[in-house]
Amino acid sequence: MNIFAAIDSAAIRFRDAGIANERREASSLLAFVLGREDVFMIAHPEYELSKSEAAAFENVVKRRALREPFHYIVGRKEFYGLEFEVAPGVLIPRPETEILVEAATSIMSGTESPAFYEIGVGSGCISVSILQNVNTARAVSVDISETALSVTARNADRHGVAGRLTLRKADVFEALFGAFDLIVSNPPYIEDGDLESLQTEVGGFEPHTALFGGRDGLDIVKRIVAEAPKFLKPHGFLLIEIGFGQAGSVKELFAAAVWESVEFLPDLQGISRIVKARMRD
Repeated sequence: MNIFAAIDSAAIRFRDAGIANERREASSLLAFVLGREDVFMIAHPEYELSKSEAAAFENVVKRRALREPFHYIVGRKEFYGLEFEVAPGVLIPRPETEILVEAATSIMSGTESPAFYEIGVGSGCISVSILQNVNTARAVSVDISETALSVTARNADRHGVAGRLTLRKADVFEALFGAFDLIVSNPPYIEDGDLESLQTEVGGFEPHTALFGGRDGLDIVKRIVAEAPKFLKPHGFLLIEIGFGQAGSVKELFAAAVWESVEFLPDLQGISRIVKARMRD
């Protein structure tokens, strides 16, 4: 079987499985199996797969046809210009979360010897990206998942920021001491009742502890907003990613006596995606 035939066969199976952009996904998976660049796939459609290559491709095609996320299969995802290891048990980085990193980087860049705290570190994409872009910053990042902490540690090593990142297994602010210039989080914010409406790739494979935030989706968000003032310096910032239609409810969580500024940053679809708040003195 050559490259053209392999891609054609896989694309048909993906289309039947309800996967969009089926030829592109088939080509990318084959490039991954062959260890080749996409340009090779285009330039050499006649390349004959060896028996071991064909077997390896069949294995990943079966997994993808069952709707396992593409990025779990290849084990990596690009985020904020960096490549991150991802694996089952950690949330796959989303483009909209780059808005949080952009805002955090701007805050940290204007702060002397800045320190920030991340709740729910996952793959480490947020903390590592901030540390990569602000070389004076230090961070403490937590997660309840050992898998997430292990993946983050490897990503921090890969991008040369491990010396400025402290990882702890903890839930929200559990056993935390000290004060930070910034607290950031992409917490679970999907309503529990929305499981059936999610793509199979999301609801069927990504960790539910990183997705679902209770009946209204805001269980963890409420905890973060309520407890953050104890761990922020005066005029420190809080950045939290939220879901579609949650801005109104989230804004009500910020007491005017505690917070001097609350704003919402939109994603590319105009959805209020990040809440940015600043502490009073």
